[in-house]
Amino acid sequence: MKKRLQKLTMLMFNRKAYDRARSIYRVALLGTTIAAFAIVPAFAADPLAAINSLSDFVFSIIKAVGLIIAGWGVVQFGMSVQSHDPSQRTQGILCLLGGLLIYFAKDVLDLITGG
Repeated sequence: MKKRLQKLTMLMFNRKAYDRARSIYRVALLGTTIAAFAIVPAFAADPLAAINSLSDFVFSIIKAVGLIIAGWGVVQFGMSVQSHDPSQRTQGILCLLGGLLIYFAKDVLDLITGG
């Protein structure tokens, strides 16, 4: 307690220490004021709407990947017809069907769940 009192009296009588403490106080007060006015309330109407939009975004990415895979399957099938390679033809057809299955994954899930 006595040390604390000595520090306070030293701040009162030492001009340089007083100015330093005052500038630290001003910076802290300014930071607190900015933080208090920077708070922006979020008015979320429906939390399920955000989840549904995220789900739609994820399924759109999945559809894009499925379309790319199906396109690669078509390219493989076309190259196999040109080179007369039956194993590549089978792989191209499987890649095409797999890509289409991935593309329609959301519709398949909706049919299974009944939603």
